[in-house]
Amino acid sequence: MDNDKITVVVTGFGPFGGHTVNASWVAVQELQKLGLGPDVELYVHEVPVEYQTVNSLVPSLWEQYRPQLMVHVGVSGLATTVTLEKCGHNYGYERLDTSSFCPDSQCCVEGGPECIHSVIDMDSICKRVTASGVGVSLSVSKDAGRYLCDYTYYTSLNLSRGHAAFIHVPPLGKPYSAEELGRALRAILLEMLEVLSQSQGNKHCDHRH
Repeated sequence: MDNDKITVVVTGFGPFGGHTVNASWVAVQELQKLGLGPDVELYVHEVPVEYQTVNSLVPSLWEQYRPQLMVHVGVSGLATTVTLEKCGHNYGYERLDTSSFCPDSQCCVEGGPECIHSVIDMDSICKRVTASGVGVSLSVSKDAGRYLCDYTYYTSLNLSRGHAAFIHVPPLGKPYSAEELGRALRAILLEMLEVLSQSQGNKHCDHRH
């Protein structure tokens, strides 16, 4: 199928614990309203906070859409900035999900590497978006928390050879509104797509300018 449009899939999580309204899914729905421009097909999905659902849903999203980029968004009660996660981790999943389930192995992919990094340079994205004056504070992290966020990220990175990203957002109103988070996600994703297109353009070029 020849399609000139870029395909992007963005997920947010459903309710869990004290997060009866999950800021990540609200922010993703705001992003959907804004869109990523005429050249990008954007698909969004809500992900239940369940290990076994992630095991089936994330591979099916990659298979169904074959996106150039998949971005997962999660909420962190500790976050006060929009946080770009550099990598996903394979081990240490001890917390029960919303179905009171936890993997027996406490790992994501048995025999997989301990850590998989995104091909996207999150430090660069952070600097570029901050410089663009999006009005939201950004930071970069190497620890997505060893819960469903980290688990989903690792699963996606493993399936896509690193062509995935994870963004943590703070709870709504602490300090940002849904609209501000949606605008921030849009700015971040557009920079990620720009960086990916440049890296693909440089594939056949030995000289880095």
